[in-house]
This record gives sequence, structure tokens and C-alpha cells, in this order.
Amino acid sequence: MRSPRLCSRNGCRVQAVATLTYVYADSTAVVGPLAGAAEPHSYDLCEQHARSLTAPRGWDLVRHEGDFDLPPPTPDDLVALADAVREAGRSDPAPPRPDPPREAAGRGVGRRGHLRVIPPS
Repeated sequence: MRSPRLCSRNGCRVQAVATLTYVYADSTAVVGPLAGAAEPHSYDLCEQHARSLTAPRGWDLVRHEGDFDLPPPTPDDLVALADAVREAGRSDPAPPRPDPPREAAGRGVGRRGHLRVIPPS
């Protein structure tokens, strides 16, 4: 049996519940649910560090607004996250999807407009 993944912050020995990734091209930090597998360019965080994280000056921070203690994401969630990262990395805008996710009122579109927050279902 594998031991649980721990927070990546120095000196923190608490179990990780969130993953921090960076989109350097867009100066954006993303804190979301714990990824299914550890990645070399992402950081696992405990709940305290995931909620208290701040982005560098001039960067945007997109943070998961729900509870971090939910079970790991399903394959559908991982596919949606991968699609969102691919879409954000494109230089030309992607064609509109036939059935776009509904956005929560007053949330989701920042100054760059290419990232959106999808409310938990």
C-alpha cells in the first residue's frame, strides 16, 4: 500500500489535498483538487497551504472554491482539466463548444477572459 502524498511545502508533513500548477505563458497559478498522479512540474498542497497561497505580483490565481477533502477526481474531471489547459495554451481561439458549461453568476471571467470557474455539480 502506498503512503499518502504529503504537502510539498518545506517542513509540512500534512497529507496533500490540492495540486498547484502554473501556466507561465499566461502568468497564472492554478490551485485545484489533488491530481490523480504526482507530476514533476506541479506541487501537492495541504488544505491550509492551498487556501492561504498567494500569487506573485502581476499574476492571476485561479483557486478551486469547493472542499478539498473530496475523493480524487474521476477520469471525466481529468479530461476536462486537460482540455482547459490545452485551450488556455492555444495562440488562436478555439471554436465554441456545442454545449458550454454554465458559469456561476458573477464568477469566472478574469481580466484575461480565457479561464473560467466551473461550479461544482
